[in-house]
Amino acid sequence: MFVMLAVHHPLPAYKDEVLVTMQRVVEAAQGAPGLVQIDVWQDQPSGRLVGLSLWESQDAFEASRDEIFQVVADVPFAQWEQQPPEVFLLTRP
Repeated sequence: MFVMLAVHHPLPAYKDEVLVTMQRVVEAAQGAPGLVQIDVWQDQPSGRLVGLSLWESQDAFEASRDEIFQVVADVPFAQWEQQPPEVFLLTRP
């Protein structure tokens, strides 16, 4: 099992844009080989948005990553967010 977790810190004025963009990633990932689950979550107290995807393996994620994230290549995250997203690539020790 492999987990990709991305924590976004949207500026209040761009929260909806960041959410829509993250949902585009979810849609682009549908049907990817090895994808178990993907979705967007919100931390209510902070307003942070969290993208979480579960994969059968890190190799499966890496094989699909470029194609999936191509749908957001033109997104101005640096203008829409308070800080760069925190990205975690998680494996079991």
